[in-house]
Amino acid sequence: MENEELQNDGLENTSPENQDNNTAETNAEASVSHTETTSEKISFENRIDLSELQEAVEKLKSELAKVIVGQQDFIELLIVSLLSNGHVLIEGVPGIAKTVTAKLFAKTLETGFNRIQFTPDLMPSDVLGTSVLNMKTSDFEFKKGPIFSNMVLIDEINRAPAKTQAALFEVMEERQVTIDGIRYAMEPPFMVLATQNPIEQEGTYALPEAQLDRFLFKIKVDYPSLEDEINILKTHHERKATKPLELVNAVMTPEKLLEYKKKTQEVIIEEKIIGYIAEIVTKTRTHPHLYLGGSPRASIAVMNASKAFAAINGRDFVTPEDIKKALYPVLRHRIILSPEREMEGMTTEDVIEMIIQSVEIPR
Repeated sequence: MENEELQNDGLENTSPENQDNNTAETNAEASVSHTETTSEKISFENRIDLSELQEAVEKLKSELAKVIVGQQDFIELLIVSLLSNGHVLIEGVPGIAKTVTAKLFAKTLETGFNRIQFTPDLMPSDVLGTSVLNMKTSDFEFKKGPIFSNMVLIDEINRAPAKTQAALFEVMEERQVTIDGIRYAMEPPFMVLATQNPIEQEGTYALPEAQLDRFLFKIKVDYPSLEDEINILKTHHERKATKPLELVNAVMTPEKLLEYKKKTQEVIIEEKIIGYIAEIVTKTRTHPHLYLGGSPRASIAVMNASKAFAAINGRDFVTPEDIKKALYPVLRHRIILSPEREMEGMTTEDVIEMIIQSVEIPR
């Protein structure tokens, strides 16, 4: 009888209910175990030297910290997007330094920078450029628009109509502009930083899903904490008449950036980790709470971003924690909640969390 009781106790402890309750704990243990195993495996192989890249990233963060208080996650996502060769959509209420941070970020790189203010009357030619008649030669010459730069800040991107939004499709995806049948390639590096206000909807246009899918990240910027707000006031007072752009210096050349991007692409990612990404993104397409799931472009974005997260932390291999960091900013603008769940107040972040918890971390 005692043996039977012990056996029954063992069966109860391994019941599905108990397994579900311990999912988070098991996933955490698997993540740590995988990190240690991967580290041991790669230690015997040729390592990628990421010390210079890591040092450059720290310098970049230090320069931005001269003006920007807090917002460490925001800045880190900008750097990861830069190394991943992606574009960024920045969403937040007015007055929380979205535009200033984007400007200062561009200043830390020795590259060209243009700012475009989107308005309801903006035409595609105002962004891309247009052909102009040269009276001396009697020929049409292409006059490049403000999109022809390395770092392009688009303020209030959702204020332009669909026709102007569509003009960005080709340049964001293929890094080129086609005018009158002639292709004009963008000079690398090329990155679009777009801002939008989630509160004021009057006079705005919803971004097409095809355009949203072309942004690597959607970064949500929140209000600063009380401590950060006090530091913002102190910094602003001590700066006096000095303009923020005058305090920040360039710390990275285009040549070095290209070198760092190549090193980021060489970061090792195991087949099990690739399967982990694919399983999570695939589940977004069949989840009952979602109307639209992530595309294969989302899977590629998660993989590239996770490599960059590993690289800026000095690791030449990807861990499940890198994947989790990338999932939220990559998926939140690519998936759409079902109308019922949206009415209940559920967010895309809630569903992403559910999916992460339901997928077993590779060991």
